[in-house]
Amino acid sequence: MKPATKFIHAGAEPDPSTGAIMTPIFQTSTYVQEAPGVNKGFEYARSQNPTRKALEEALAIIENGKFGLAFSSGVAATDAVIKLLTPGDEVICANDMYGGTYRLFTKVFERFGIVFKYIDTTNTKNVSDAITSKTKLVWLETPTNPLMNITDIAAIASITKEKNILLAVDNTFASPALQNPLDLGADIVMHSVTKYLGGHSDVIQGALVMNDADLREKLYFIQKSCGAVPGPMDCFLVLRGIKTLGVRMKAHCENGTKIAHWLRSHPKIAKVYWPGFEDHPGYAVAKKQMKDFGGMISFELKNDSVEEARRVLSSTHLFSLAESLGGVESLINHPASMTHASIPREERIKNGLSDSLIRLSVGIEDTDDLIEDLEKAIG
Repeated sequence: MKPATKFIHAGAEPDPSTGAIMTPIFQTSTYVQEAPGVNKGFEYARSQNPTRKALEEALAIIENGKFGLAFSSGVAATDAVIKLLTPGDEVICANDMYGGTYRLFTKVFERFGIVFKYIDTTNTKNVSDAITSKTKLVWLETPTNPLMNITDIAAIASITKEKNILLAVDNTFASPALQNPLDLGADIVMHSVTKYLGGHSDVIQGALVMNDADLREKLYFIQKSCGAVPGPMDCFLVLRGIKTLGVRMKAHCENGTKIAHWLRSHPKIAKVYWPGFEDHPGYAVAKKQMKDFGGMISFELKNDSVEEARRVLSSTHLFSLAESLGGVESLINHPASMTHASIPREERIKNGLSDSLIRLSVGIEDTDDLIEDLEKAIG
């Protein structure tokens, strides 16, 4: 089944009791049992919900996986993966990553004896060299947030499989429309469903997708036991959002391409971070493992001052100044003070994330209107 068809029909079966074409919102906390332990597959809504079940099936299908699990947020999904580990275990992860993930790793799990190594994962040898007998997980983002670095998933997977190490990939920036890490050898795919999968800035949710049944049972046990599950209304909203993922991502990519090239030609722009440029260090890998280059762009002004960056950030109208990404509307963001503020400044600067970096989530509005908005703000 082609992706465009898959996005619309994944997990969508007519309701057997009414024939409703849309999955109902099962707004219930519990289920009546015929006798103790005899039920229709649902006991308590933290463990199972029919709306969530339909979504989890859809998530698996669109990521070319066998099993999907939905969580109350992307961070909750990440949290579940790290809970597979025990004190003393080591995790290798990118030195450019979402600030919320970094905060979870450093402020929560380091206190419980999990060791995190932050390296440049775009160099496969760095990953190989960092592995020890205690390494149990490699955590990747590609493209990374916010510097759009690209890591070769298949190359890293060949290393982790040989050493029996789990490979998890945060696929939020690409979405299943552009990249499918399980096909490239990853063991777990994580999504902040809040972003492109939901697509309308109206839901907070996360997801994990995997192929291994034993891994699914371990993660399901964590999901059920820790209880970070989404409500049925949120699941319904994401099921609706997934139906338009294909057409939305096409528009995001088309707009992103035009705006990235326009920014690069602007006399007041010093650098544009976008993997679709042929001279981007990760272009060849991105072209190999992605279907398109996405609508996420970061840039720096030639007047490299925080004051000038703040002026631009506060001067747009169609690009709303806000956290998050992946909605139909365009957003502009200042990573240093917003999405990545939890990362110490010295760490951010060392890894190339300047105080004046600006990040765009290009929406699906008319491109000319978006460019005009940026032109007026940049001046």
